[in-house]
Amino acid sequence: MPSFVITDKCDGCQGQDKTACMYICPHDLMALKKVVDKDTNEVKMKGVNQEPVQCWECYSCVKICPTQAIEIRCYADFAPLGGSVFPMPGSDSIMWTIKFRNGEIKRFKFPTRTVNPGEVDIFAGEGEAQADISRVKEQGFFTHQSKERALPVPA
Repeated sequence: MPSFVITDKCDGCQGQDKTACMYICPHDLMALKKVVDKDTNEVKMKGVNQEPVQCWECYSCVKICPTQAIEIRCYADFAPLGGSVFPMPGSDSIMWTIKFRNGEIKRFKFPTRTVNPGEVDIFAGEGEAQADISRVKEQGFFTHQSKERALPVPA
């Protein structure tokens, strides 16, 4: 189910030119829209999902929203019909809260990191590049054969 913004909770990231949900959405679906406040007749900028059908349901916007104004209605295999999910990101984990339609609430926590930020060496164990650039047009240049290793065989 696509994400939707609860306009009563959304503050448009306090009047910035780009909201957190606009920044994080991998499909560029979130946008700012002028909304008239019913009580004060004041025009405010609020985040909206401009194309809900295209939503990937990645939960990026839900996790980053500072006011928890974005929700995604869950599929029945994740939370029963009518339930809603609220993630609360922390520095090392995310606390997920599921509210069922009967009012029952369950929480579970998942770690988001196993190492400290900046400590991962993505090239560890690979050594320096030793490709022979003169072979760039040969078949198999970008595969295991370029390092003269056999392809992995499933067990």
